[in-house]
Amino acid sequence: MTIIGSSLTASAAGAALANGYAASALDIDDGYRPLKGHPGAVVFPGILAAAEQVGANGEAFLTALVAAYEVAMRAGHLLHTFYGFYHGTGSWGPIGAAAGAARLLGCTPEQIWHAMGVGEFHACMTPEMRSVDHPSMLKDGIGWGAMVGLASAELAARGFTGIPSLFDTTDGANRRLDDLGHEWLIMRLYFKPHACCRWAQPAVEGACVAARQLGVAYADIACVRVHTFEAALHLRNAAPRSTEEAQFSLPWPVACALIDGAVGPEQVLESALADPDRRALAARVEMLHDPDSEAAFPDRALAWVEVETVDGRCTRSGLLAAHGDPDAPLTDAERTEKYHRLVTPVF
Repeated sequence: MTIIGSSLTASAAGAALANGYAASALDIDDGYRPLKGHPGAVVFPGILAAAEQVGANGEAFLTALVAAYEVAMRAGHLLHTFYGFYHGTGSWGPIGAAAGAARLLGCTPEQIWHAMGVGEFHACMTPEMRSVDHPSMLKDGIGWGAMVGLASAELAARGFTGIPSLFDTTDGANRRLDDLGHEWLIMRLYFKPHACCRWAQPAVEGACVAARQLGVAYADIACVRVHTFEAALHLRNAAPRSTEEAQFSLPWPVACALIDGAVGPEQVLESALADPDRRALAARVEMLHDPDSEAAFPDRALAWVEVETVDGRCTRSGLLAAHGDPDAPLTDAERTEKYHRLVTPVF
């Protein structure tokens, strides 16, 4: 099976694993705000591997992909009611990936039922805030979750049995399934313009707005004060040592946006992290709790930003959401530009 961007191949499960890690590596994948997660990076690699395995056509692939998204996000809503801590995409994404992959593999309804139960049982239970505080390549358990989803479908197709899935065992399950095929959660995804944690992106937008209002270059900025929700305050690292630390930082992408006008792969890869100007400006970013932003989270991720200059002038942005949310979507031109910006250097 294909490993995207490489001449290497692998088993279906191996390809899902590799492509899952690749899908989340730049932290510029899609997301679903109510779950604070990234369904696409889990379900797409598993569905792609299954489709390639059986030689599916485009219609079959897209049908299974949409089904995987819809099942995954509904499973996430159910899982979030079960546990007293924030668990990442790898805990619920495999349930949707298993359902969609099992459909492509020609499983019976009973086998799809087993695939979902197997996917849930083998999914990782990600302690997400610990991952935010200690950034690493684990990335929400996304790569592992993609592999689990695909492998669960393959097991079920061969007669492997699983437990009843979430949709059979919880009081709210029927409410989550009643609108399946009528209400499309996939239409509520956001799409990131910047290669960093979504929680930092309202601050990136606000800092750029405030700096433009003042008409100043980055060297003229004495201080940037970001007012935002509590979870975003965990992104405090102003001197990242790795790509993952840069992505799970708020000061770093703010500094990069003010200096470079962009937060892309070039700003978060390790070759960029020693830049003295970026490091100096990131050190001048302060982070404060904002009650209005807190009240809106997680349905909306918001921030407002003050920029103060070395000569004492100061202005602030309004309370902003990150660009690319469902109510402020990227334009077709912006999505096309993002595609070419990320794909052209690889292919």
